[in-house]
Amino acid sequence: MLTLRKSSERGYADHGWLKSFHSFSFANYFDPAHMGFGNLRVINEDRIDPGTGFGTHGHRDMEIISYVLSGNLAHQDSMGNVKGIPPGDVQRMSAGSGVRHSEFNHAKGEQTHFLQIWIEPNVTGIDPGYEQKTVPESAKRGQLALVAAPAADAQSAEYAVQIHADARMFAGLFNGAETAHLSLDPARKAYVFLVRGSLQVNGQALQAGDAAMLQAESALSLSQGENAEVLVFDLSA
Repeated sequence: MLTLRKSSERGYADHGWLKSFHSFSFANYFDPAHMGFGNLRVINEDRIDPGTGFGTHGHRDMEIISYVLSGNLAHQDSMGNVKGIPPGDVQRMSAGSGVRHSEFNHAKGEQTHFLQIWIEPNVTGIDPGYEQKTVPESAKRGQLALVAAPAADAQSAEYAVQIHADARMFAGLFNGAETAHLSLDPARKAYVFLVRGSLQVNGQALQAGDAAMLQAESALSLSQGENAEVLVFDLSA
């Protein structure tokens, strides 16, 4: 079963300096029908104005992934990490027993556009952790690159950050005749989020910001992309 959720159905918040679309209930946006999907809890599509950002705040017991689309996201945390996250990088922060961090756009005249993703961990109270990897365009061109996974899979994947969760995240770029196929476990769930462009998912047409939720499916097929960038999540039920 494939359920399509259109971009326009997402929650939206305009804070002036921050404009954010929420795929699932978050902050002041509450929809009991969209509290998450499997162990995927948050996909926020954020746009941060120049010279602004999220002040220092805390998290615990959550796997948090940042995926930057344009601009640069400045990250600083209580573990001592001071990093810049450019497009093409995947950052993972395991909040564990507790971490505090801030995220800013220090660029002048350039908006930072990124996805903030939360996945519920399968272990709690661990020491906080941080990891960041650059995923080249060539690794995603016409295929799905594994970019976040549990230790057993991440250690054998060149571009994957390690998450403490029963989930895997793939990223891909598709245009024209490029296609990809992924075998799915029908007992699990899969979530496809189209970051930009257009793409067909198991024959269903998606536009930027749309998502496809798959349950009891054994295969995923991506085709007919037009400047498409897509994230695919393999999730526990």
